[in-house]
Amino acid sequence: MTQKHLVTIAVFCLLIALPLGLFFNAQAQRTSTNGPDDKQAAPAKYRISGPYTHKNLTVFLVHGKDQLPGKNFLTLQEALTQKKVRVYETKDVNELAIRNLSNQDVYVQAGDIVRGGDQDRMISVDFIVPPRSGRMPIAAFCVESGRWSKRGEEQSAFFSSSENSASTKALKLAAKGGAAGGGSQEAVWENVSITQAKLSKNLSVDVRAPMSASSLELAVENTSVKETTASYIDALNGILRNKSDVIGFAFAINGQVNSADVYASHTLFAKLWPKLLKATAVEALAELNQEAKVEPVADETIDAFLTDSAQPQPKSKAVTERVRMVTREDDKNVFFETQDRQQKDAWIHRNYIRKN
Repeated sequence: MTQKHLVTIAVFCLLIALPLGLFFNAQAQRTSTNGPDDKQAAPAKYRISGPYTHKNLTVFLVHGKDQLPGKNFLTLQEALTQKKVRVYETKDVNELAIRNLSNQDVYVQAGDIVRGGDQDRMISVDFIVPPRSGRMPIAAFCVESGRWSKRGEEQSAFFSSSENSASTKALKLAAKGGAAGGGSQEAVWENVSITQAKLSKNLSVDVRAPMSASSLELAVENTSVKETTASYIDALNGILRNKSDVIGFAFAINGQVNSADVYASHTLFAKLWPKLLKATAVEALAELNQEAKVEPVADETIDAFLTDSAQPQPKSKAVTERVRMVTREDDKNVFFETQDRQQKDAWIHRNYIRKN
């Protein structure tokens, strides 16, 4: 082959390589991110089923693929019941300490209420407590402003149970904050009072407990509240039965989209479902208007809500070395995604909240 032929071939290859290089470079720019925080949250393929309705509460189930097959977290509630975790009073209103005594990861969810100590607290961040962790600090807010001492026969040095969680989206937003991060203790106290007032009005009874009038935990455990929310729970508790691909739920109250929680696995969601449903029923009761006509909500509306919430640019915050919180927010919605760095930044929980 002559030198002239070699030059011709080289020029030809160069002419082909340049546009191909530009093409692949453009593709890389489209698909690359500035880091795991910038991954688009929307592509998760969900299927929505429902609606399942009771009174003013409408629930939709979110179906999807397990993201972490074989991974099994203990929830805070079951870990406390089994005495596999200890949550300690620190005398700091906005920080507790937690210790995992087991050989399993413990998943703690923002909004979990722990009962006891010097005052009931609400955990304000999603958190993973690793096996045999030792004491770790965990952020919290007080949901009982009028007490700073031992209550009855409860222990003041630690917290005994976590059977309830934040019962309104306003309370969740007050605790979790938005994209800027950080909530407000004053806003939490205000929303506890608002929730108590709404429940009292709708039930025509004061739900505040004589032992501690400012306690959200005791208000939710009020006999009238429990008896009335039982109808919601009984009507909706069984909708997961024989549905092994359900990984979350979304709901509307009074015909208005409210929130959604989606998890990395069916197993984790199924464990949390009774606690989530109980909190949702309390919010529905607080917002109940017997005279208002409830308009139906279509599953397309829920699908659009989930998709739209995941569109804004992300902001990232390290909760621990292992846990990262990614927030996306606009004037309508706020979206929180909890990522597990140990699982290659896999998401564990996605919380969608309609702000208005």
